[in-house]
Amino acid sequence: MKILVTGFDPFGEDRINPAIESVRRLPDTIDGATIIKLEIPTKFDVSADVVRAAIEREQPDYVLNVGQAGGRFGLTPERVAINFDDGRIADNAGFQPLNRTIHEDGETAYFTQLPVKAMTRAIRAAGLPAAVSTTAGTYVCNHIMYQVQYMRDKQFPAIKAGFIHIPFLPEQVTNRPNTPALSLDDAVAGLTAAIAAIVERDGKPDIETIEGTIA
Repeated sequence: MKILVTGFDPFGEDRINPAIESVRRLPDTIDGATIIKLEIPTKFDVSADVVRAAIEREQPDYVLNVGQAGGRFGLTPERVAINFDDGRIADNAGFQPLNRTIHEDGETAYFTQLPVKAMTRAIRAAGLPAAVSTTAGTYVCNHIMYQVQYMRDKQFPAIKAGFIHIPFLPEQVTNRPNTPALSLDDAVAGLTAAIAAIVERDGKPDIETIEGTIA
């Protein structure tokens, strides 16, 4: 099994992004699955091209995109991506789409194929906070989650894909009072547990439990 794991580069006022920092530190194999690590740009109209090229090159079984969700307390596997861009700030190319449909021929929303409840339970079992999320936002995180699902729909039907958000790192909240943060070691441990759950549930349905939901 091969899993492509992507992480965004820093954006906005931050000089570090926990997504790519965590992805870089993942083991090369997790429970027998080969982990392919990829940095992607925080740019609406470029990130999908980078991921598509990696899918064509690596032929992964799974794609897991990782992004920063400043203000969230735990790791949050995402359940759904929507066909909508509405940037709260400009991306790293200076582009800020507002009220934009991503693909006119795409579905209004795509649900992940990943076992988000099993992933969430595995992260909690590792002693870390986690909850299933039903909103990936409308920035580049939702954009890439939707784009990969669109690729799956139109071009790569064999892959399974999804997204997980992780909190700020401690050094990002020194001037953000009362904002949650998670250490880099814990973020890596949480992602590793989530990926192990993906491997364990391969070919099986997600678990039927309530694992918490971020609306």
